[in-house]
This record gives sequence, C-alpha cells and structure tokens, in this order.
Amino acid sequence: MLQLFFAVAFSAVPLTLYVPPLRSLNLFVETMEELFRESSIYSGRFYPRLRYACSRLLNCMLCNTTA
Repeated sequence: MLQLFFAVAFSAVPLTLYVPPLRSLNLFVETMEELFRESSIYSGRFYPRLRYACSRLLNCMLCNTTA
C-alpha cells in the first residue's frame, strides 16, 4: 500500500508544473474580462439577428408558414 501511495504521489508531481502561479492566473482572468467587455458591444447586436435568422430557418424547415 505504501508503494502505491508513493507511485501516485510521484506521478502527480509533474502535474504541478502545469498549474500557473496565481499572478499569471489573475492576469489571465483580467484579460478575459476585458475581452468580454469589448466583445459585448458587438454581440449585443449580433445575438438578436442570429435568433431571428434561426427562427426563420426553423420556420422554413418545419413548414410552419401560413399560406
């Protein structure tokens, strides 16, 4: 059982190298928030058009037209 514990412990040590330090993670989160703020201006206008286009497409595909 002790050998299994050491095998798992030493195999997990290299994984800690992939975890960024907290400073880098904070910068990443700040960058993502800024990107979201900048893109929300354009996405606010795009999403209603996308919903309208999808509803028109589904309406056409399902033949829900009143003729």
